[in-house]
Amino acid sequence: MTVKETHMRREAGEAASAVARLLEREQGTIGRVAELIAQAAGPITSAARGSSDHAVTAFKYACEILLGRPVASVGPSVASVYQARLRLDGGVHLTVSQSGASPDIVALQAAAARGGATTIAVVNVADSPLARGADIVVPLHVGEEKSVAATKSYIASCAALFAIVARAAQDEGLLAGLSQLPSALEALPPGIEDELADAISRAGSLYVTGRGPAFGIALEAALKTKETAGVHAEAFSVAELMHGPLQLVKGGFPVVAFVSDDASRQSTLAAIDRLRDLGGRVTPISTLDLAGGLRIPSTGHAFTDGLVAVLAWYRAVELAARLKGLDPDRPANLRKVTETI
Repeated sequence: MTVKETHMRREAGEAASAVARLLEREQGTIGRVAELIAQAAGPITSAARGSSDHAVTAFKYACEILLGRPVASVGPSVASVYQARLRLDGGVHLTVSQSGASPDIVALQAAAARGGATTIAVVNVADSPLARGADIVVPLHVGEEKSVAATKSYIASCAALFAIVARAAQDEGLLAGLSQLPSALEALPPGIEDELADAISRAGSLYVTGRGPAFGIALEAALKTKETAGVHAEAFSVAELMHGPLQLVKGGFPVVAFVSDDASRQSTLAAIDRLRDLGGRVTPISTLDLAGGLRIPSTGHAFTDGLVAVLAWYRAVELAARLKGLDPDRPANLRKVTETI
């Protein structure tokens, strides 16, 4: 199918240059935040909404796997609605946002600071209320996103957060994966998304699954499917999918699995076999050569491979929207910046 240059398609295609720019310009700031994370005497907490919250989920898994440091997500309403006092002495509080404008996450950041935490804002709009109130700002440098659907800002947010963890853990493998990420994003083959886009456009509902940091990718994929292609999608970890949600998997029910080439691989592949035995139509997305799947270029590390996978998904749901006669840049009920209290 001939590619129409929507804002979403173009902006997703700018992710490689955005990541390269971010990692080059913010090495020093990322190093400072990494040191804080590694040495924090108190809790590591986070706050975000939407796509940014999915980036935080990927960060949570990476931080817990590589550093052994639990990350707690704090609901913004705790501060903005309930005006609770937080006890975060010696902690680090990270807020991730594209706009940095929503009053609830700004209020929570202020409450975290009053509670004794050092506050970090990972944000695209460096001159925003969130950035102005933070102790340290990590600008994403992705430029303007005109499409309602965040694409390059999500990938850059994940890259920034993974870089913080990699530096804190002194993990050479993840650092190498980050260095290869821009070239792997650029190497994603044209048209790889066509069959998946057609399947999404025909689906009434679908599941998306992954494990570890790839669960954050699955959450993001499900959100984009709803807001862009207008298709109901739910994300579950591979383990959770094997419980109650399994009841719906029958008669060609579509499932997309982000399969990481790491310690979760065997259990994920076993789950795919189970889903197919029940009649599910499973499409794996992986650097591995898997039956019925999309094979993506590898960065050399499973965590950053997920960001190549999500770029393939962005292209698929953008095309699925157009196949359905929808405008992926302007979903009917949404706007670019959502300010909640």
